[in-house]
Amino acid sequence: MGCLSSAGGASVSQVVMGTIQVYISQDTGWSIERIAIAVTAGTWISGLFAPLAGYMADRYGPRLLTTMGLVVVGCCLLVISATNNNSLLQFIIPYVIARSISNPFLIGVVPRVATVNFFRRWRNITIAISGMARPVGGAINIQIISLIALNQSWRAAYGYVGVFLLLLAVPAFLTMRRTPEEIGMLPDGARPGRATADAQRTAAGRPGGGLEPEFSWTAREAMRTRAYWCLAGTAVFAIIASAGSGYILVPYLVSPSGPGLANFQAVGVGSLGAVLALTTLVWGYLADKLGPRRCMMITITGAVASGIFLITGVNSVLTAYIFAVLWGFFSNTVGTLEHMLLAQYFGRGSFGAIMGSLGPLQTTALGVGPLFGSYLLTYTHSYPLVFIVLMAMYAGAGLLIFLAKAPQLPPRATASGPDTAPAAV
Repeated sequence: MGCLSSAGGASVSQVVMGTIQVYISQDTGWSIERIAIAVTAGTWISGLFAPLAGYMADRYGPRLLTTMGLVVVGCCLLVISATNNNSLLQFIIPYVIARSISNPFLIGVVPRVATVNFFRRWRNITIAISGMARPVGGAINIQIISLIALNQSWRAAYGYVGVFLLLLAVPAFLTMRRTPEEIGMLPDGARPGRATADAQRTAAGRPGGGLEPEFSWTAREAMRTRAYWCLAGTAVFAIIASAGSGYILVPYLVSPSGPGLANFQAVGVGSLGAVLALTTLVWGYLADKLGPRRCMMITITGAVASGIFLITGVNSVLTAYIFAVLWGFFSNTVGTLEHMLLAQYFGRGSFGAIMGSLGPLQTTALGVGPLFGSYLLTYTHSYPLVFIVLMAMYAGAGLLIFLAKAPQLPPRATASGPDTAPAAV
């Protein structure tokens, strides 16, 4: 249900709007720049809602928040579907509200909290599946909205998606829960009696035991660690580098200073990354074997190498698609792996508050990335130089994740022992 909600919430994501805005602009006469105001404002405001969403998810669980998010976004899309060409504000205001709510409540914080609460042994792979929902959902939304826009109108497309989200709110309310303990279970579907026996075998060093009891940090305790701030810096640098690169990628591919591809070829290269979000499952598997921190260092190194290949080796359609495969494989999963590492370091009790506290930094970086890349290009007139600067930022993210070693448990851990139940924020 969380994945379906994330896919639905992706209907107002930057990626989707970046692709379908041409239909809106051609029909209404609104400029791309004016539409971008709604996208940027919604993205940044969603970052301000992230800490609140995290706190509420820890305290009240995803059931109420997901239902509320689906209803609000669905209603906003119905308002957008009734927009007329003379009222830009009738489009901007509901879009900003929908974007502000969808990102933390449907796509980011809330579904991740549900995943971390319900899984531990399978946590990495389930976080990978949850992280895959947004890009895959975005790709599906692009195709559906584009198809309806071509045959009917973009307003009709948003109307249909809005109705779908309102209908989805019903099963979300009926099926979602705060923690597995509410339905008499433990993470990974374990029964309390069996979990106790497994814990006793683990403590005695006998085979067949389960995982070590998990200590849950509070958000305040986590924020006092170097690991937290290194992860925050990693997210900021990686997001700016990724968003900036994605924003100028297609213009570079079609430019005379680049490979000089046709528009449809360049768009195909750019959109291939969404399909390669499926490789997130591979990284979820590898994170169980190597650990999410090592996987992050590998993905960041691979992303830097892919960026260097872009400006040194991409000179044809074939090499452009080879780049797209490499870039999609390595750059799509940094955020998902970061969430795995946050859960590994700080536990599930205050995961929502800890993840939500990073929201303002991450969404600010998401908005800064395209601006940084485009303005740097304006002043330097050099695509290779811009990509070099962005890859240097990626390398900085790699250095920070190298420094983000597991923190020592706070004094409370030795005083009270590991927490198996959610801790207070």
